[in-house]
Amino acid sequence: MTGLALNCTINRKSLFDRKHYFYADLPAGYQITQQRLPIAVDGTLTYSHLGGRKRNAVVTKSVRIKQIQLEQDSGKSLHDDYRNQTLIDLNRAGVGLMELVMEPDMSCGEEAAAAVREMQLILQALGTCQGNMAEGQLRVDANVSVHRPGDPWGIRTEVKNINSARNLARAIDYEIQRQMFVLESGGTVQNETRSFDGKTGHTIPMRDKEGLQDYRFMPEPNLPPLMVYEACSTAPPGVAPSQVVVLEEVRERLPELPSVRRQRLVETYGILPEHSFTLVNEDGLMDYFEAVIRETKAGPRKVIGWVMNELQGLLHQQNLSVSQSHISVHNSVSVYVTVCLWLSVCLTRGFVTALMIMCPVGGNGLSQRETGPNSLSL
Repeated sequence: MTGLALNCTINRKSLFDRKHYFYADLPAGYQITQQRLPIAVDGTLTYSHLGGRKRNAVVTKSVRIKQIQLEQDSGKSLHDDYRNQTLIDLNRAGVGLMELVMEPDMSCGEEAAAAVREMQLILQALGTCQGNMAEGQLRVDANVSVHRPGDPWGIRTEVKNINSARNLARAIDYEIQRQMFVLESGGTVQNETRSFDGKTGHTIPMRDKEGLQDYRFMPEPNLPPLMVYEACSTAPPGVAPSQVVVLEEVRERLPELPSVRRQRLVETYGILPEHSFTLVNEDGLMDYFEAVIRETKAGPRKVIGWVMNELQGLLHQQNLSVSQSHISVHNSVSVYVTVCLWLSVCLTRGFVTALMIMCPVGGNGLSQRETGPNSLSL
């Protein structure tokens, strides 16, 4: 499903391989992966970010997807600076994961961060994963290399331990400047793996990178080829339908993707592209926006003005998203939003917005103040 959403070519037959290398996070001494024939290849991820002088213009770019492969996870290295030790957590070693390999089509940290945010939205829409980088549901490694105009690609450095899209941008921008300084000083960039320190904003060496020839790829003898069929009619007879992957059935289950959502919002409600960008990218905001229009019958432009100014401003002050706040579409929209949009005789819209977030209306129509870690304070 992820491959189809990224416009990849799905290989009808994909193979598994063993990738050999020696490191403490890999007890078996090899990793099962897909080197020769991965499940999906040659895709495209189109992403957008806000650019321009005022950061209010939507800039759309794309990055090529080289391949999507299935492989085993390795252990997690935990560095103890106090004891000067590295500990290995093997709880996730051997667990299956999906890896996406992108081509070097991005030139700065901001572009990479925007691409990852778009990927998070796509994976969440598909139900592949929640894409929470802080919890390890989505992990991103950055390969960075610099070169002078007209020269071939430089030696690349891999940066690990990146736990957010913001830190991805910081790590890439720092590594670009570091490599430029090394080259301008007459030095040579080393082919190595580095770790990003979120406190200092710097990358630090972890280990030398093994060469491709050291991996000793070989076919995995214990796993048969993974077969995918275009239609039910092409599947082998006598096999249970639950055991067969049929592409036409997967295509039918594809949900509305973020790029399609943004275009629909612009065409349906007549809002600006930058507003549709914010609605889709902010957790729960698009659903709330459409629910407000549906339940109050208010004009889209009036609603978007309130959402972008009063509501978003207050939520950002409290470091909350719509889904994290006490706002309840079903219970509070018909009462408080109507007041916000149409009645401003005694109360300002900003005050009513704050009141709505702090005191959601319960099912019985009475105001109920909830307390907890997400409670707001003014």
